[in-house]
Amino acid sequence: AYPTSVNYCPAGLQPVTIAGVICCGVPNQSVTYQQVMAHPAPVRKQVKKRHYRAPAPKANCPIGTKGCTFD
Repeated sequence: AYPTSVNYCPAGLQPVTIAGVICCGVPNQSVTYQQVMAHPAPVRKQVKKRHYRAPAPKANCPIGTKGCTFD
């Protein structure tokens, strides 16, 4: 519905806004867009999950030996 004290619409219709344009019709909401936007929804706090990696295996490669082993 469009808040106004003067109604220039035909009988049974009310001023309504559609995409910012005032027209005559039947409102499907009891509150105006301005009233809805005046009360913002509560802000939800976002919690980031921390992902921990397992430590990379260390190679044990002594000098002078063939191949490596992982600990």
